[in-house]
Amino acid sequence: MKEASLLLDSLPPEIRKHADPSSPVPLRLMVARGAFPLAPSDFATVLFLLSVDLLPEVREAAQLSARNISEKPMLSIGRDEGLPTEVLDWLLDLHWANANHAKLLLANNSVSDEAIARCASRCSAELLELIGLNQLRLLRHEEMIRQLCQNPHAPPALVESVCEFAVRSGVFFEELPAMQAAKQRIFGKTAPPTEDESNPPTVAQLVSEFKNIEDEKAAPLEEGKRLTLSQKISRMSVAEKIKLAMRGNKEIRTLLLRDSNRLVAIAAVQSPRITEAEILSIAQNRTAPEEVLRIIFRNKEWLKLYPIRLALTKNAKVPQSESIRLLSTLREGDIKSLSKDKNVPNVIQTMAKKLATLKKT
Repeated sequence: MKEASLLLDSLPPEIRKHADPSSPVPLRLMVARGAFPLAPSDFATVLFLLSVDLLPEVREAAQLSARNISEKPMLSIGRDEGLPTEVLDWLLDLHWANANHAKLLLANNSVSDEAIARCASRCSAELLELIGLNQLRLLRHEEMIRQLCQNPHAPPALVESVCEFAVRSGVFFEELPAMQAAKQRIFGKTAPPTEDESNPPTVAQLVSEFKNIEDEKAAPLEEGKRLTLSQKISRMSVAEKIKLAMRGNKEIRTLLLRDSNRLVAIAAVQSPRITEAEILSIAQNRTAPEEVLRIIFRNKEWLKLYPIRLALTKNAKVPQSESIRLLSTLREGDIKSLSKDKNVPNVIQTMAKKLATLKKT
């Protein structure tokens, strides 16, 4: 398995040796059976790799150990967004029937939409309710909606709610009676959509018309083309805008970050293609939506970058509790500067003065 090989190569040597096919069989078997002490996340990663081992005995032992992971280690594993997606997806495929374990994995942003769609096809009503709450995922991966609606455990009220949300967002599956009913409820009570509304642009059409909007190295569009593009994007359904946020380049993301729909803006900041420079620019933007800023200050990897922490601390849109927490991580010179900065909230300025005084003593 190519994924497993790449993952194995990326591990530190002290972890890699436990899953390396060239390691002694007794060692691999001992680890696969959970008889070797490893940190929970390392244990999960190694079990994933051993689950595709060349020896059936090792594979079976790793699968069994993974299925029997207890509550305490799973609490740590499920919350670890630094774990590789393939490991988390594998665990969700194994633990979808365990409500406590599955809840942790469903809340992990590093689990793929595809894995959650598989879970939605067979899980309990309790888990379906959680899946139905994540509107961004539903629109980012429409198959999740279909699987949720076709799951026999899905509560009728949930299916009704999800279908109405989908229809209003531009998603429609003709074969689903619940979707047809939702469309009737919505458009049966309002004026029928205009021709423009009933035929909004799709991502495929935009990519065809504006050839380079997926190319990160493309030159900025001319003013006239940018205006036309902006107008077409404004007519897109929410679902298509979210797909565009995943595929478009920096110019597209910049447009979508200003979208009035919070799900679109969040999709843009969570795009796998977004750069650290863009994140810094958003963190410095005092008009950025608070929900977008929240995505940034909750991301451990982005907070490792000092300029981003400094920008967030200065941004009045960031909750003061978060700004104060970040303030204590700044350099002495920046704290002193903030203590005199009239453009930051008074609370931050006051705290900076206190910290500057403490550092002098």
